[in-house]
Amino acid sequence: MFISDIRKEFYEVVANQRVALLVSSDIDALCACKILQALFHCDQVQYTLVPVTGWQDLGTAFLEHKEQFRYFVLINCGANVDLLEMLQPDDDSIFFICDTHRPVDVVNVYNDTQIKLLIKQDDDLGKTLLRREILFDYEQYEYHGTSAAMMFFELAWVLTKDTKDMLWWAIIGLTDQWVHDKITHMKYVTDIATMQRHVSRHNHRNEDEENSLSIDCMRISFEYDLRLTLYQHWTLYESICNSCYTSCSFKLWTLNGQKKLQEFLADMGLPLKQVRQKFNSMDMTIKENLRDVIEEASNKYGMKDIRIQTFGVHFGFKNRFLASDMVHATAALLESTEKDESDSDNFIKALDSLSRSNLDRLHSGIELAKKKLIAIQQTVASCICTNLILSQGPFLYCYLMEGTPDVKLFSKPMALTLLCKYLLKAFVHSTRNKRCKLLPLIMAAPKDVEKGTVIVVGITPESETSDKKNFFGRAFEKASESTSSRTLHDNFDTSIIELKTEDRSKFLDALITLLS
Repeated sequence: MFISDIRKEFYEVVANQRVALLVSSDIDALCACKILQALFHCDQVQYTLVPVTGWQDLGTAFLEHKEQFRYFVLINCGANVDLLEMLQPDDDSIFFICDTHRPVDVVNVYNDTQIKLLIKQDDDLGKTLLRREILFDYEQYEYHGTSAAMMFFELAWVLTKDTKDMLWWAIIGLTDQWVHDKITHMKYVTDIATMQRHVSRHNHRNEDEENSLSIDCMRISFEYDLRLTLYQHWTLYESICNSCYTSCSFKLWTLNGQKKLQEFLADMGLPLKQVRQKFNSMDMTIKENLRDVIEEASNKYGMKDIRIQTFGVHFGFKNRFLASDMVHATAALLESTEKDESDSDNFIKALDSLSRSNLDRLHSGIELAKKKLIAIQQTVASCICTNLILSQGPFLYCYLMEGTPDVKLFSKPMALTLLCKYLLKAFVHSTRNKRCKLLPLIMAAPKDVEKGTVIVVGITPESETSDKKNFFGRAFEKASESTSSRTLHDNFDTSIIELKTEDRSKFLDALITLLS
């Protein structure tokens, strides 16, 4: 059932209990977790934190903890399946589910005793579920609702326990949905406005307390900033080359695109020496009105929306981060393939990087994120230059072969999804075929060479106005059933699956038939 009073029906219920927190591996979930942990510390609520990477993990985590715990909080997992059917819990287990995955399974909506949904109902069809044909349509598509971190921030606010750190985590949770393309532009702008009201409230509240900018203070500000990834922690040149927005607009994988970029830089009157050195070391005079200079030149080159509404933070004097810097850094730590560390090691590191007491960890995440962005950029260039994107009728398809540089990085769901979005945008910019511009993209990459599996992800067509509703989850299920392909539907996002490498072609053929 949907909970209407999150304070009374959730927080006051668990406040005197021991709680198991089952947290999905995405940035919004990590941020929601940080907020809830801070509240629990504040009220001395005992909890155990268990990271879960997929349905199998969730099942195992539940089995291991069901004897000691009655109350389970699930963050960004559990809403879109019949949870009781899946976990088979005893009658006294209670599940509080704060999950952005839609559609919510109808059985969860109608269970009044064990399932408590911490979900905004306006995000969902809620009441209209009763009509059969609506129900069918509703369950066909996957999409995302309000950020889990925002939901828990709202709880903190209702409890009058919200801090600036919690507010910053809620902003990062929302920004994660934008960076990983989970919500519509309209939803993003609406939620940004909500966060902006909280930011002004906090800044107003703190004006009296800290007029001096002390070493350990924290200031959040609304920014109309550049869509140049990590530019304040990189060189301007590298950021322009490795940001999806600029790279696709210039078509940087072509010689002509490289030439255009040089003209663009000359147009802004920025000396190459300046754009090729660390942003921090650039002349103050250049940095002061850099955003305006770049915006003006970008307009001339057809990049009309190089700026985006977002937030930045200052920690003390010298550390400044944009919300998107945080998302990229944390994601790179969460899916790090550098050392053979376990998922839960990476989870803890990523969680740490969100605390302002751990700036070293955050900086190491930023370095990893740069490597990842360069790898994505180079992979996009090589896929387009070697025509690896095939039109399969109802969709585009691209397969990354074993042995491709950086292929290990793309065995991870967030990295592959980001590559997929980026590749589709680049392809749409570079193809002359009108029909292809409207197609969704399916991408496959090696997952586990020993087991002979690939990871497959499907994304919706590239468009600014897209409703971000993804139909691949249901299609993957049907294609797998009709061909008895050996697939694993373990990801909380149904549009990401694992597949036996040798079943790839029959699975694809079935998809083509199904979607034609």
